Amino acid sequence: VGTKGSTPRKVGARMLVDPGTGLVGTVGGGCGEAEVIESAHRVLGSGVPERVRVDLTDDFLSWSPAVCGGVMDVFVEPIS
Repeated sequence: VGTKGSTPRKVGARMLVDPGTGLVGTVGGGCGEAEVIESAHRVLGSGVPERVRVDLTDDFLSWSPAVCGGVMDVFVEPIS
């Protein structure tokens, strides 16, 4: 729903997380996408949507050339 700085995907990127069949689409890959997948599993269990801030500016990630260095706000909601 929002980005700041350099991010792997822009507003409008979508990903479907299905515990039975896996993933469709991407919000950028790597540890940022892992945070979104973790949130998706919580949302699937609770039925309550979440807004997740994925911060790719953390110092511990700076060693990786794949990290863009921005921030993504992602809306995670259950669908049926």
